[in-house]
Amino acid sequence: MLTDSQYIFESIKEGCLTLSDDEFVIDRLVKYFGNGRIRWHVEFRGHRVELTTGQLKKQPTFRRKILEQAGVLPPQRAGTDYRRWALDLRKNAIELPWRDRPVDVGFAIDRLTSHGDERWTVEYQGKAIKFTTTKLRRQVSFRKRMLAKAKVLPPQLDPAAYRKWMDWLIQNATDPQPGDVLMTEKSWLDDLPELAGWQK
Repeated sequence: MLTDSQYIFESIKEGCLTLSDDEFVIDRLVKYFGNGRIRWHVEFRGHRVELTTGQLKKQPTFRRKILEQAGVLPPQRAGTDYRRWALDLRKNAIELPWRDRPVDVGFAIDRLTSHGDERWTVEYQGKAIKFTTTKLRRQVSFRKRMLAKAKVLPPQLDPAAYRKWMDWLIQNATDPQPGDVLMTEKSWLDDLPELAGWQK
């Protein structure tokens, strides 16, 4: 496994574009806060690079991420100079709530599981989100529930494209695996008021 510095060095040898101080100008930095976490989106020449605070503070990691996702290498700065630059950058960031962050078009669920009787579980990054068939087929309900339960807002699709995508998911849904925790009738019923949009 290459270290950050080795990765950068190898990329330079392969002829990637290395930028000087006056060439490397970030369009904007957005700080997404809430949900117990902070993420930074560096917007640069039409690219959006997501970083944690730790990745933004470490120059080799910052340079590697920009290189991987934007195809250019930011200038190397002295340690104190980089820390000062990164601090100024964070101070001038635009702050937005976590729920408003854009989701890449590459959004994909891990698995859709059918439990019969029009009950489904969408698995996404370790979370299992319950749905009824009706709620699954309505894009607004699907996006709203994914945001509430998984803290991610799926991209908005054209209605026909959403129906096509959902039909494909349903056709390729899996049955519960032996190792899965079986969803009891009680646990499903407990969740139904929320699925139906009822208030307690």
